[in-house]
Amino acid sequence: MTTATTGEAEGSGRGPRGWREAAQEALYGPDGFYRGPGPGPAGHFRTSVHASPLFAGAVARLLCRVDEALGRPEVLDFVDMAAGRGELVTGVLAALPTDVAARVHAYAVELADPPDGLDPRVDWRLVLPPERVTGLLFANEWLDNVPVDVAEVDPAGVPRRVLVRRDGTEELGEPVTGADAGWLARWWPLGAEEGLRAEIGLPRDRAWASAVGTLARGLAVAVDYAHTATARPPFGTLTAFREGRETTPVPDGSCDLTAHVALDACAAACALPGTRLLPQRDALRALGISGARPPLSLASTDPAGYVRALADAGQAAELTAPGGLGDFGWLAQPVGIADAGDLFVDVADDEEQ
Repeated sequence: MTTATTGEAEGSGRGPRGWREAAQEALYGPDGFYRGPGPGPAGHFRTSVHASPLFAGAVARLLCRVDEALGRPEVLDFVDMAAGRGELVTGVLAALPTDVAARVHAYAVELADPPDGLDPRVDWRLVLPPERVTGLLFANEWLDNVPVDVAEVDPAGVPRRVLVRRDGTEELGEPVTGADAGWLARWWPLGAEEGLRAEIGLPRDRAWASAVGTLARGLAVAVDYAHTATARPPFGTLTAFREGRETTPVPDGSCDLTAHVALDACAAACALPGTRLLPQRDALRALGISGARPPLSLASTDPAGYVRALADAGQAAELTAPGGLGDFGWLAQPVGIADAGDLFVDVADDEEQ
């Protein structure tokens, strides 16, 4: 590797740039991955939203619990951050009880224009969420697509910014300094071994704090590929997806660029009492999603019901599976309401309510 020595090369777009700048253009520029026509994220990777309508049903149940915690306000807001083609917000509206749905103001926040045939009840917002929200702000796989720079330890043991060209070739730039260096020292110390890598999550902390700041009262939830300080991956997590397959990350607009999220750092950026960080399998089970098979006796008394329950159990198992979607992290931060843990109660408790 060589070291870039001029700022012009990093920022001109013709030479190597930091991964944050390169990914920003590749994902969200005029010809970026998320700006073009086509199926959107669902055509390239499978999220919990796409895996099963049970996920939207669980989010709807969480929204109902937030509604109760807020004392059933006249208007209950639901904000779907990074809404894609509106799959989650549409599913949540469909799953809500009629009396709750009648009071819901649903927002979808996305960089792209709204899809054709969107539910007219959805208020589509470009880029920025609404202010003074009373309800639930839900960000499913948003933060992993907030671009970040990558640091790599050089032969002398110094963390340097990784620069990348449009074809994906990399080289080392200047040493990481300032606030980025402070973030690494606090959240992802690299040590001195050559080749160790980290994604500098400061832009995600700031993006999440800004989103949480739009809540007047309610709950903010971020769901994402995640890691915490006790188990940072030694060589980072930057990767890409194209047409349903993981591929080499190349910032040319042809693929999704993503990296796992340091959700513990995001949580600290807001430092709200009652914050909870839990794996998706626990969050969904508390919201009524279980992969348990239906009793075999149901097959004889209600064959069609048994088949439906069996299909639901299979989808629930995928959503909660270790080593898969079940390992996603849920960061839940309450604003002006009780401990977020109170909203993730045991399934049996929920059934008694």
